[in-house]
Amino acid sequence: MNRRDLQDLSRTRLNEAKALLEGNYPDGAYYLAGYAIECALKACIAKSTLRHDFPEKKKVDASHTHSLRDLLKVANLEQANVEQGKRDPLFRNSWDVVQSWSEQSRYGRHDLERAKELLKAVDDKRHGVMVWIKRHW
Repeated sequence: MNRRDLQDLSRTRLNEAKALLEGNYPDGAYYLAGYAIECALKACIAKSTLRHDFPEKKKVDASHTHSLRDLLKVANLEQANVEQGKRDPLFRNSWDVVQSWSEQSRYGRHDLERAKELLKAVDDKRHGVMVWIKRHW
């Protein structure tokens, strides 16, 4: 997979999450909304890999995770995230909601309100996490 593939996959997973939420399937909507952020952060990591460069093993190993906090670190976006949170408290709230997601959520049940909260935190056009990540991917 390359950066463009990850960007496309991120958009697709977000659209699927929206469709599932509209269809009253909050479990799948919740899982796919978080997965959209995972793919978006991995696109940021891919952007930092220069063509023909041999990647550093630690960075490669660290990027093979589902932890959004860890991916933020590997993408070198921690400081940018903190700064954005200081400028925009609603973004900080969105990030707090998003970072509570885990790949283990695919095994859990999520009520409609929780799925709506995550999708809003991901996709809010002014304060959402996806809009912010897209500035870096």
